[in-house]
Amino acid sequence: MSISDVIKKSVLERFQAADLTTSTIAVTLGMAILLGLFIYFVYRINSRSGFYNRDFNKSLATLPVITAAIMLAMGSNLTISLGMVGALSIVRFRNAIKDPADLTYLFWSISLGIISGAGLFELAVLVSLAVAVLVSGLDLLPTFRAPCLLVVSGDSIEQEKALFDCVSKSSKRYKIRSRNVTQKGVEWILELQVKDETQLVRNIMSLEGLSNVHLMTHSGEVRV
Repeated sequence: MSISDVIKKSVLERFQAADLTTSTIAVTLGMAILLGLFIYFVYRINSRSGFYNRDFNKSLATLPVITAAIMLAMGSNLTISLGMVGALSIVRFRNAIKDPADLTYLFWSISLGIISGAGLFELAVLVSLAVAVLVSGLDLLPTFRAPCLLVVSGDSIEQEKALFDCVSKSSKRYKIRSRNVTQKGVEWILELQVKDETQLVRNIMSLEGLSNVHLMTHSGEVRV
């Protein structure tokens, strides 16, 4: 036996983990399934019905199982571990996550799979409960009113003073973000905070020469 064979054998024997048993695999995957179902129900309860994505939620439920299986495979053999690292390093995900909350749930799901695959079941359960309480509790906290963007179209620049006087009655502070003047008319974009959005829109629509009033939040969602 050559020196290189001795070195390879000693290295592999040093990093070779214990053989996986059927009970270990069953318990690990079973715990991952339970945690995945827990994430599934938490996401379903805390998601807004209009933006609920069932396929994404099913992916969250299956990710802990897949990640736990990868962890078991990587911990069972050094060769498999190196192969997994090489394979996962070339994977590229092109789909962008638009909602930051979805990114949190995705990272939570993968983390539970890693923790379960490492056999730290108690830590996985405590993390799940802590994150669920935190996510649900933050929705109950009062939020500050977000600034709005007011978009108004008019026939000419002459209506600007009347528009600003009307806005100042409903909002103490406002900023002019854009003033687009063309031959067909004028478009104003103002940033402001207002309590009664409906009344503001009605007051603006009552002005002569103004039309196409839009009131949006900072994220672009239509308020009125």
